[in-house]
Amino acid sequence: MAFDGIVTKAIVTELNNIIGTKIDKIYEPDKNTIIIGLYSSGQHYALNICIDAHNCRINLTTHSKPNPLVAPNFCMLLRKHLIPGKISSISMNGLERIIRIEIETINEFNEIEIKTLVIELMGKHSNIILLNKDNIVIDAMRHTNCLNNSYRDIFPSKLYTLPASNKLDFLEIKNFEDFYSKISNNDNDLAKNIANTFTGFSLSFVKSAISICNVTSQRKDELNKLYNYFCEILNKIGSSELSFETIYKNDNIYDYSLVLNKNITNFNLNNYIDNFYFERETLENFKNKRNSILKLILDLLNKYQTRLLHINSKLEECANMDKYKLYGELITANLYRLNNNHNNFIELENYYDNNNLIKIPLDIKYSVNINAKHYFKKYSKLKNALVIVNKQKEETENELNYLESIVYELDNCTNIEDVQNVFEEISENGIFKDKLKNKKKQNSKKKKTHTSFSPIEYEIDGFKIYVGRNNKENDWLTFKFASKNDIWFHTKDIHGSHVILKASQPINDEILIKCAQIAAKHSKARNSSNIPVDYCKVQFVKKPASAKPGMVIFTNNKTLNVNPF
Repeated sequence: MAFDGIVTKAIVTELNNIIGTKIDKIYEPDKNTIIIGLYSSGQHYALNICIDAHNCRINLTTHSKPNPLVAPNFCMLLRKHLIPGKISSISMNGLERIIRIEIETINEFNEIEIKTLVIELMGKHSNIILLNKDNIVIDAMRHTNCLNNSYRDIFPSKLYTLPASNKLDFLEIKNFEDFYSKISNNDNDLAKNIANTFTGFSLSFVKSAISICNVTSQRKDELNKLYNYFCEILNKIGSSELSFETIYKNDNIYDYSLVLNKNITNFNLNNYIDNFYFERETLENFKNKRNSILKLILDLLNKYQTRLLHINSKLEECANMDKYKLYGELITANLYRLNNNHNNFIELENYYDNNNLIKIPLDIKYSVNINAKHYFKKYSKLKNALVIVNKQKEETENELNYLESIVYELDNCTNIEDVQNVFEEISENGIFKDKLKNKKKQNSKKKKTHTSFSPIEYEIDGFKIYVGRNNKENDWLTFKFASKNDIWFHTKDIHGSHVILKASQPINDEILIKCAQIAAKHSKARNSSNIPVDYCKVQFVKKPASAKPGMVIFTNNKTLNVNPF
């Protein structure tokens, strides 16, 4: 369900426990979040206020977020006005998702002055607004203006007004007959009807209530059950019987549902909301960052694939260069008997082919001897181009191979740290310099001084086996961590991880097969069968000069065909 008025009221009820705490810190980790550090009687709290359109909420948090080195302007303003203020009240107006936090501050005349932090949790219209004692806006996280298609003005020195709403407040409904009269005249979908009639009731909450109450029609007796359920939920706010259940979809956190459960004691709504949104935001950030890097890689991959097509086309043209040399030689050898007429073609005996006649095209604009010079020039040009184009093809194929290895790495990333490691790897690579202009050299410098690796580790039959998680870790594992007598594994001509078997005891065929299976598991071919895996001693694995991360050459190798571990 959404963070609607019901949830907001339940959270605010719990937040009344922090009334009287002092504000000692204020941070703005990102453009949508303010974290207020609180202190009281040796106890520290952190109040998280998020106005992201999809994750807007207010709750106490135990999860830290990285902060910018330079605090944004709105954060500095809040620090100026609210530190070291004391929270005197936390309230909301009915079930509207507008929270008012009143804070006692000391003004320049050493007098107590009340300032109000208004948190409006309204999807894309969410905002954090600081008001003075006269309800005048000091500043807001987001400024709005009626001239810019906004329904009200929110900017400094403007009188604060509540957002307009044509919905009814359920808390003002006196009884079931009053409730029934408000919705009975509408034949639309019941859930939408109720959600559109009463403020603070999200569509998902109403649908959940209809399902729990087993309401199948709009008969008066069934609507009465629904009304009683709404009243019970509201009456239980602040009690231990109100809790949330997590809804999963495809093994990932999808949503949560408000439930009544008399078997649960000391359920903390703030903790639940904190953990739920932290996990969901972590997953969203992971997917967004991975997808943005993947798009960058795929764009570059497409560019190099197009370049390879052009190179192959040029190579096909170079394949005909000997023909142009032959044309030039035959024309030159027969100049003594050719007239200087401008013809489309000539036929001459090919002394390389038993004097069989060969038809040679000519450019009618030029004489025969000039055509011969053109053929020799074209042959020379293609001969020189062949050397260059072959080198370009090799370089392009190496880049394509490297980019495909990055795609494989991204497919195997499981958290934001893995994605960040991939990003730092490509940031150090010259082929991405045009795509990553703003990152410059600071990422690579930071990585060099703070690099830490944590390869995947297996222990089988007393042997230690290590698996690299990305190209840079593969290099470290093979050339820094492994000893020369350790055994190195990698899938044959298939992107995958470097696998190191520590030679701590005599190695038998059984452990070699198991290591090969692990290498097959940590490769692009993990869903296949009978996968070829090369292995050799680490001393026979070399890294060519200027080779990309993870790219190696090796000798003295053997191959095992295995199924994944």
